[in-house]
Amino acid sequence: MLALGVAWILDGLEITLASVVSDALTKPNTLNLSATASAATATVYLIGEVVGALVFGRMSDRLGRKNLFMLTLGVYLVGSGLTAATAGAGTGWVIFLYLTRFIAGTGIGGEYAAINSAIDELIPARYRGRVDIGINGTYWAGAIIGTLVQLAIYNQFIADSPGLAWRIGFLVGPVLGLVIIFVRRNLPESPRWQIMHGRADEAEATISYIEEQVRASGRTLEPVDESKLLEIKPAEHAGYITLVRLLFSRYPGRSVYALGLMVTQSFLYNAIYFTYSIVLGVFFKVPDAGIPLYGLAFAVGNLIGPLALGWMFDTVGRKKMIAGTYLVSGVLLLISGFLFKAGALTAFTQTAAWVVIFFFASAGASAGYLTVSEIFPLEVRGQAIAVFFSIAQIVGALAPLFYGSLIDTNHPDPSHLFIGYIVGAVLMIVGGLVAAVLGVPAEGKSLEDVATPLSVVRKATEQVAGYRAPAPRSTPTPGS
Repeated sequence: MLALGVAWILDGLEITLASVVSDALTKPNTLNLSATASAATATVYLIGEVVGALVFGRMSDRLGRKNLFMLTLGVYLVGSGLTAATAGAGTGWVIFLYLTRFIAGTGIGGEYAAINSAIDELIPARYRGRVDIGINGTYWAGAIIGTLVQLAIYNQFIADSPGLAWRIGFLVGPVLGLVIIFVRRNLPESPRWQIMHGRADEAEATISYIEEQVRASGRTLEPVDESKLLEIKPAEHAGYITLVRLLFSRYPGRSVYALGLMVTQSFLYNAIYFTYSIVLGVFFKVPDAGIPLYGLAFAVGNLIGPLALGWMFDTVGRKKMIAGTYLVSGVLLLISGFLFKAGALTAFTQTAAWVVIFFFASAGASAGYLTVSEIFPLEVRGQAIAVFFSIAQIVGALAPLFYGSLIDTNHPDPSHLFIGYIVGAVLMIVGGLVAAVLGVPAEGKSLEDVATPLSVVRKATEQVAGYRAPAPRSTPTPGS
């Protein structure tokens, strides 16, 4: 889980350190970029994530989970490492800077599709919710590491060696990733992916390897019930246009559900996280040097939420917990918005409010990724994650622009930003209501019971949640 979950840590680390060094890149003794050009590095990185998710998500379904989570981490290492090699401020070097940020983003975007697929396909059903949500929540562990790097290292070099300081920021992630890439070499391929691609012998060998480890720990494994029997014939791969048509025609409710969860949480997170430092500085007069400490508290709250509440998504249930976390965070944001408009908050109490709000929102947002990765068939799982992740990222990218337009740094008016808080709160409440109506009770169920694979030609029981079995097709080839 450490080897698989590092993708989220790296993304949180990248986003945090990139925001930290953006101001340094505008100095004459570094790259001397304009504020717009420096901020564009984050935009290019996010665009790279979308492209990477779409490209590598498709490759993950075609080539395998293990192949991709080795490749995508390698792409990230190259991209982020080369960013630190940007040597000057000329046009050529600026293009080089943007290209390397784009490459790093594609690696992380590809990680999302491959990693979430692998996690869900390798984890026992009764633990899948808490493990997936906990790992997704470690994005904020990366943010905490980035903040600590800033406080412990970056700030020590910025005065005397600014050219070295910003490069340190972009090298921390690759150093961590380089260690993890060796650990990943020992992870097995998903046996589900293997069997769905006609590799029966390889799938059996993987299962035997995993079961031997379990038995060696002293546990007894009961035979699998015959009612779980699925006879399959490996299906042809579909492109994204065909995939979107498939998702919204065969699984319309689930597609609306996934879209609602991903888009609403992405809007809220990008809106708050990318503007909280401006809010603290403009409305509460917090000096620049003090903002990282508030950001640290914000990140800690986001990290604790999924870890503390994750087990409840397996016990209380997906539907209740996802709807509950979205609704609670939306209502709390609404209340804090009114207090902000009334001038009743200080920098401390405003941050405390964010910590409480995102304690719940973080668990819900992490459950959004879990949901997308488990409610669609195995053959298109990686691509489905890529599609909904990309749509959410595009919508989320608009949120900071919207919130930023509501903040007048010369004549700050809380009532203007209050509008943004209302919009964010309403969207989260809508997401919660969508979950309450369309939520899928996937807790404790195998992935094949949640969504029957498209390649099934015959099964022992035809009744599978959310799926109407097609008529039997031709007999599969031997060994499939």
